Amino acid sequence: MEFLKRFRDPVICIVLLAIPFFFLKANLKDPAQANVFDRVILQVSSPIQYVATRLAVGVSAVWEDYVYLVDTKQDNDRLRSEAARLAQENARLLEQAAENRRLRRLLNLRERFSGEAISAEVVAKEISPFFRVVRLRLDRGDRQSVRTGMPVITPDGLVGQIRRAWGRYSDVLLLADATSAVDVVSERNGTRGVLRGTGQRDRYVCQIEYLLRADEVRVGDTLVTSGFGHRFPAGLRVGRVERVVRREFGMWQEAEVAPAVSFSRLREVLVLTGPTGTGAAAELAREPRDREDREP
Repeated sequence: MEFLKRFRDPVICIVLLAIPFFFLKANLKDPAQANVFDRVILQVSSPIQYVATRLAVGVSAVWEDYVYLVDTKQDNDRLRSEAARLAQENARLLEQAAENRRLRRLLNLRERFSGEAISAEVVAKEISPFFRVVRLRLDRGDRQSVRTGMPVITPDGLVGQIRRAWGRYSDVLLLADATSAVDVVSERNGTRGVLRGTGQRDRYVCQIEYLLRADEVRVGDTLVTSGFGHRFPAGLRVGRVERVVRREFGMWQEAEVAPAVSFSRLREVLVLTGPTGTGAAAELAREPRDREDREP
C-alpha cells in the first residue's frame, strides 16, 4: 500500500500516456499484422473515436455557423443601410432631374413669348373631398406686378387666370372652375365656342357653350385660345374634346373637353404680366406634349 501511494501519480501519468500510444499504434498498424492485443484496442477505441469525432465535428460546425451568421448579419445590416442610402440618393437625383426638365421647358416657354412674364411656384393647393385640385396658390403677388385676370400657363397649355393677388401671393382660377370662361377655337377647322368649367368635384372637365349644331366637332379635336377679348393670347393649348352630344332638337350641341394641363401635378407656372405676341402661343399649341417632363 505504501508503494502504491508513493508511486500512484507517476503510474497514472504513465498509463494515461501509454493508452493513447497503444491506440495510435494499433490504428497505424497494418490490419494484416495486427495481433490479438491490437484488435482488442481497436474494438474498444472504435466507438470512442466515433463519438469523439462526431462530437468534434458537431461542435466545430455549430461554432463555424455561429461565427458565419454573426458576420453575415453584420454584412446584411451594412448592405441594407447602404441600399437605403442609395435608394434615397437615387430618389433625390431623379427629383432634381425632373425639376431640371420642368424648369428648362418653362425657360424655353418664357423665351418664346415677346411680352412680359414671370415664373411662379405653386406653394399651396386646395383639394376637394375627391382629391381634385380646386385652387392653386402661387408665390407671386401684387408686389411682383401680378394682377387679377392675368393668364397663367405652362408648357402643356393654359392653366387659368389670376383670381386675386396680394402681397407676395396670388390665387389661380383654374380652367375647370365653374366661373371660368375662355373663348376657344378648334385647331383643326377653326370652329369657335366659349369653354366653361363645370366645377365638378370629382374630375376635371369643361364644356363648350354656344356651339352650333352645324359646327363640326370631333372627339380628339384640340382646342386653343382664340385671342378674342385680348385676355388670353391666341393659340394657347386649352384641351381636347372627349365627348360630343348632338340633340335631335335645338340649335346648339354640347362637347366635353379635358383640360390640357394636369392641375394636380403643377409645380411651376408662368404668369403673363403684359401683352404677348400670338406667334409663340401658336407654336406652343403645336408643340407635342412630353409626358415624361410633366411628372417624375
